[in-house]
Amino acid sequence: MTKKWWQAAGVRAIKTGAQVAIGVIGATTVFTEVDWRVVGGTVVLSIVTSLLTSLAGLPEVSKGDGADV
Repeated sequence: MTKKWWQAAGVRAIKTGAQVAIGVIGATTVFTEVDWRVVGGTVVLSIVTSLLTSLAGLPEVSKGDGADV
């Protein structure tokens, strides 16, 4: 795993986490009743899942440059 791979996987994981946070927060009817522990835990899980999925390969990192896993 090269620096290029970590950068691509990191960007993808952060975007995934943000999308999940928006979905979890949006599922709450009243913003003041958001369970932030649930939001945080769900976001962390989505980031870990995204990084693990990236192990299978990233289209942003071409196989020809030696940057793939």
